[in-house]
Amino acid sequence: MKSLFLLIFSFLFVFQSYAQEESQWRGPNRDGKYPAKNLLKKWPATGPKLLWHYDDLGDGHASATVTDTRIYTAGVDGEQGFVIAFDYSGKQLWKTNYAKEWLENYDGVRGTPLLDHGMLYIMSGHGELVALSANSGEIIWSKNMLTEYGGRNLRFGMTENLLIEGDKIFCTPGGEEVNIIALNKKTGDLIWKTKANGETSAYCSPLFVKLANRSLMVTHTANSIVGIDTQNGEMMWRFEHKNQYSIHPNTPLYQDGMLFCFSGYGKGGVMLQLSADGRSVKEVWRNASLDSQMGGAVLLDGKIYGSGHTNRQWFCLDWKTGQEIYSSKALAKGNVIYADGMLYCYGDNGEIGLVDVKDGAFNKVSSFRVPYGSKQHWAHLVIHKNRLYVRHGNAFMVYEI
Repeated sequence: MKSLFLLIFSFLFVFQSYAQEESQWRGPNRDGKYPAKNLLKKWPATGPKLLWHYDDLGDGHASATVTDTRIYTAGVDGEQGFVIAFDYSGKQLWKTNYAKEWLENYDGVRGTPLLDHGMLYIMSGHGELVALSANSGEIIWSKNMLTEYGGRNLRFGMTENLLIEGDKIFCTPGGEEVNIIALNKKTGDLIWKTKANGETSAYCSPLFVKLANRSLMVTHTANSIVGIDTQNGEMMWRFEHKNQYSIHPNTPLYQDGMLFCFSGYGKGGVMLQLSADGRSVKEVWRNASLDSQMGGAVLLDGKIYGSGHTNRQWFCLDWKTGQEIYSSKALAKGNVIYADGMLYCYGDNGEIGLVDVKDGAFNKVSSFRVPYGSKQHWAHLVIHKNRLYVRHGNAFMVYEI
């Protein structure tokens, strides 16, 4: 009897621990910062040790979703998008087709699976939002943003790394009447909908901002930055932010009432100050140099780091003033994350650089070329514990760092 009790207790403990795991786009706070410690400060000349790789993901740009027990990502098999689960050794645990994926340009899966309390969420380029069991891959529910909510698709397919707060999962169908919605994450039932500004979506993965008396979802639509009350969907404010293609993929950065929003094609960034009640914003400064197309940025010690798009350099800006502190051409433009005192920069040319910025300069300490995969180097890097996760088209690679 005692043995049976211990077995049941152990099972429940493992299940509860697994169910509580969460993993989302660009780290725990969606700001590109990962909490890993004791990482290498220099790599061997050939790069860090490659632990394993998987070469059958098909086209796409999904990053990794990593926990203490499993690794998830997404790919394309024929016309079907799939989510796939691995253990830490690279053994495939399950693979589930979820919907038809985008095959019209820059083919393949767009978003990274979002893990929350035992469930995975992903949206296809055709607007199919799907919830799956993280344990088995079974599809629990699905909703189509185009057919069910009047959403409008985009030139390069709907793209949004989904956001959860409490029991709500948020999505931007981009319809004229139903612009942004909150669904029950367990059932897919509609909780609220808002017209917002009635613009199409803009490839943006939204940010959650917690204030003293209000929570906001901040995202870009075609020509605007909008702040939406997460409890009822009311649009608190709109700030005009245009570029020539209405493409704004970057998740904004937030700290202490200040909100940095930025996009490519020469537009650059704007710093907004949020009112204490979250009902309004005002412009603080603008800077057009760091016009990242879709590589994100990192805020570190009062400085913003990221690469330009039209301006093909890496930039360091002062958070308070927007002044350009310095720029560098040490790496090709690309995406950036941070862990344990170092920047990890993944250039569009396939070079991954380990960069030290502590001494007031962009110091590329080490780098290596991604050896597998095809097409664009657009998937953002992920770090979990002492491993670096790299996606390049059909290939997925795991390095010890």
